Amino acid sequence: MKKISTLFAKDPKNLARVVNKINAENAWVINGEAIATRKFDGTAVAIIEGELFKRFDAKKGRKIPSGAIPCQEADLISGHHPHWLKCDRTKSEDQFFFEGFDNLVIKTDGTYELCGPKVQGNPERLVTHQLVKHGSEIIDLESVAFEDLKAFLMSDETDMEGIVFHHKLDGRMCKLRKSDFGIKRLEVVLNE
Repeated sequence: MKKISTLFAKDPKNLARVVNKINAENAWVINGEAIATRKFDGTAVAIIEGELFKRFDAKKGRKIPSGAIPCQEADLISGHHPHWLKCDRTKSEDQFFFEGFDNLVIKTDGTYELCGPKVQGNPERLVTHQLVKHGSEIIDLESVAFEDLKAFLMSDETDMEGIVFHHKLDGRMCKLRKSDFGIKRLEVVLNE
């Protein structure tokens, strides 16, 4: 799973924020070629040929473990070089990955988000660890205009990390998160 770009351009004065300018490579969203889905707050995993893999980023000189599967070429600017690393039931650091995997009723190949009590502070407020299939929860948006998306993500009724846009035909994706507007999730604010 490649790192995906943000729908809007980054603010050159604060790269953690976006400005009201579409990233050129994501114009397809504005052109009505996208399906909007909920972005869950967890950690990326994959099921490949029935086996469980976790994401490993070989940035900042980290050694790539033997058997790791590259997701894309290394990004020359950020240094990110994501890989899939096979999970191991005998390793304690993989126990929550397998709890989510074992809780999954139908195990189909694809990418998922591991969410649960021991992942990212549990912003999804789950009682057990779960794998949520990427793109599984479609969002019906009235508009994809900058201010409308900001208002949607700011709403107290919209307690999610963000939105992932999927191209209807060719698999391209881009994202937009609450944090891109400087907005914190409600449960994160409550837990601080």
